[in-house]
Amino acid sequence: MTVKVNLQTTCMDQATQGSDDGSKMLDIELSVSKDCAPPSHLDEFPEGGLVAWSTAFGSFLILFCGWGYTTSFGVYEDFYTQHYLTNESSYAISSIGSFNAFLGTAVSLIAGLLYDRGYFYHLVITGSLLQSVSLFMLSFAKPDQYYQVFLTQGLGSGIALGLLYIPSLAVVSHYFKRKRTLVMTFVILGSSLGAIIHPIMLNNILNGHLGFANGVRASAGMVSALLLIACLCMRTRLDPPTIPVNYITAAKKCLLDVPFLFALAGAFLMQIGFYYPLFFLQLDSIQHGVSVKFSFYSLVILNVSSCTGRAASGYIAGFIGVPKMTIIAAISSGLIILGTIGLGSLSSVVILGVLYGASSGVYNAMLAPLMATLAPSPSELGGWMGIFFFVGGLGSLIGTPIAGALLTSNYTWWKPALFAGVTSLAGAVMYIFMGMKVRRNKF
Repeated sequence: MTVKVNLQTTCMDQATQGSDDGSKMLDIELSVSKDCAPPSHLDEFPEGGLVAWSTAFGSFLILFCGWGYTTSFGVYEDFYTQHYLTNESSYAISSIGSFNAFLGTAVSLIAGLLYDRGYFYHLVITGSLLQSVSLFMLSFAKPDQYYQVFLTQGLGSGIALGLLYIPSLAVVSHYFKRKRTLVMTFVILGSSLGAIIHPIMLNNILNGHLGFANGVRASAGMVSALLLIACLCMRTRLDPPTIPVNYITAAKKCLLDVPFLFALAGAFLMQIGFYYPLFFLQLDSIQHGVSVKFSFYSLVILNVSSCTGRAASGYIAGFIGVPKMTIIAAISSGLIILGTIGLGSLSSVVILGVLYGASSGVYNAMLAPLMATLAPSPSELGGWMGIFFFVGGLGSLIGTPIAGALLTSNYTWWKPALFAGVTSLAGAVMYIFMGMKVRRNKF
């Protein structure tokens, strides 16, 4: 109350200066009082606090159980190829993981629309339940029953991932503005940590005494518990926009935004090659004579490095900017994928895993902040992110199956590596054009 009175007094004092008559003073007073109204507390971002950080932690756990699990598919790729789906081709098996990743981004289009209309809790709870049910149902899949694995792991888990992804990222913007890039980087670290823990756990239980059914159930139990904690931690702060984002209008707006168009092209091409090392590195190292025990940890090496890259990216991006950081990471990732053509020894697995983990981690960490940079307003962020990740998901859908088809049963490794590397570099070129346009628009 004191602040309000002082503000009104100040405004009235300013209004009365230079006034000659009562009517003139009244006109000025009404006008100035309107302009001097104190801003709503909702316009100010807390930039911290218990609720803000618990929400960020909940988002961290969701990505740990979502994308952290999806990027661990390389363990399943190896296990299915050698033990569980031996009658299926590399193309068919890799399609399970690629379809999961595609739905994780494609369903984001719907999730972004619902998020902008205030359905945050519905999305998070439904997605968490579906992820839990899908993984438990996967444990009942029988050997060489491809459709059972595809429906549970490819379809069910993929839809759950898509429902969770956009809300878990976008809700962070309710609490942080100045620290948004740094906090989003922390949140996305959840997927990197998940991609470290899940491969270690899955490799040991799938190839140990528990076997496939009990091993997957143990993994599903852990994921379910963490998702429950995440749902209890996360809270929204801002009301949904009065007029929700119209996706047709948003799509038309995207077509007129040249930097965003280049970003879409870059995401599509990058995602075609992005998952090749994640899905095939473990199998590649085993086929090149590296010990099976060490190969089990090849994905762990890659994802530990990815975690480091994501953690560092938030700080570095504060100095050089998000667009430049995205460009550097995209170029580096494409070149390193081409380098997997030379994989043939234990040392090469370690070097390539560390380098690709760092560059891909930085790239992944920059995608959400990049959308926050390009989107015209926070109220449209959900819609723009949904469109962006949907287009990128199309690249994920076709990328690894094509790589699996190029690999063939003879394991001709240079063909898929060349394909994935060249398409990723083409995506990097699109990001370069985006950066040039963004810089030009600033001046």
